[in-house]
Amino acid sequence: MKFATDYLSFNTSKPREYINITDEVARVVREGGIREGMVLVSAMHITAGVYVNDAEPGIIQDIDDWADRIAPQGPDYHHHRTGETNGDAHLKSILVHHQVVVPVTAGELDLGPWQQIYYAEFDGQRRKRVIIKAMGD
Repeated sequence: MKFATDYLSFNTSKPREYINITDEVARVVREGGIREGMVLVSAMHITAGVYVNDAEPGIIQDIDDWADRIAPQGPDYHHHRTGETNGDAHLKSILVHHQVVVPVTAGELDLGPWQQIYYAEFDGQRRKRVIIKAMGD
């Protein structure tokens, strides 16, 4: 079995951004020589997430609006008692989850026709990382 690991770093220009990282994940699989297996993609911060969905701008805005309705910015979250003001970002991370596992078949990401892998940043404008770990033969 082979393993390939890489890290992506982000320092977003806005507090909230959604970044398509599909090509970077595919690169790690390709460079690692993984033909059959899986790849784990995981945000390494508790105010960010990774998800699989459509690359269409409307659904990205819908995801952002949905997350904001469930965890609006600004309310007096208990977490704010620590001196932080990003309680909503912690909850938004839970909504989209912090990682995904994608199958690899014949050396390619085995995604559906519209599926893409996204990094979701909910408390940006500072350095954040994602780990990509491909495993297989």
